Amino acid sequence: MLATTSYGDLNNGTPVLIVHGLFGSARNWNVIAKRLSETRPVLTVDMRNHGESFRAETQSYADMAGDLAEVIAGHGGQADVIGHSMGGKAAMVLALTKGALVRRLVVADIAPVAYGHTQAHLIAAMRGVDLSLVETRRDADAALSAAVAEEGVRAFLLQSLDVKEKRWRLNLDVLDRYMADLVGWPGTAGSYEGPTLFLSGAASDYVTREDREGIRGQFPQARFAKIPGAGHWLHADKPWEFEAAVATFLDAVITG
Repeated sequence: MLATTSYGDLNNGTPVLIVHGLFGSARNWNVIAKRLSETRPVLTVDMRNHGESFRAETQSYADMAGDLAEVIAGHGGQADVIGHSMGGKAAMVLALTKGALVRRLVVADIAPVAYGHTQAHLIAAMRGVDLSLVETRRDADAALSAAVAEEGVRAFLLQSLDVKEKRWRLNLDVLDRYMADLVGWPGTAGSYEGPTLFLSGAASDYVTREDREGIRGQFPQARFAKIPGAGHWLHADKPWEFEAAVATFLDAVITG
């Protein structure tokens, strides 16, 4: 089973399961998870080949959805699921294939479509850091800056670096091999009839107005909202606004 962290009393209602994106981990969501847990139980996970979870030879969305299903089955059999980016696609596949496990769904800045970009350059950048020369996080940041100009992106990647052990908490080989699948969409059929919020950063182009018709075809209860001033990493750019939007959605009585 995936490495899982719990917040709050898991016997106090349906838990919220938070699913991170590519190169992320549960620790990226620690602050938001703690705040949400003031009113509901929360679970965060490290996805396969990320963080403290197991290493595997595959990174397909079907496999990731299966991992999430196992976590939910082990914690009461149903959850409200929040998924960001890669985690959002895994959460959508879970909802489309095993909808009874998902009471409500929040998809953060991703759509059920294939994208034309790749993140392989970030894998190359991480591989390019000579970890034998890294003694501090500042050393690693300096080494990474040659290939990654954006300070925020470097800071995000470095959350997955174990400086003491001189290793990345990522299975870079498998993530690289599955990159086309990760930026793609498996074409999972079916529909999820539960309440769904597609929450995006207003400064991001990952979910376009043109995507909405296709989204509603598979998620007929889909609602759409944007957070002003936020980009793709909307939960990091605007954490309070993200938490407020998610809490409002999860607390709402949605019908129809």
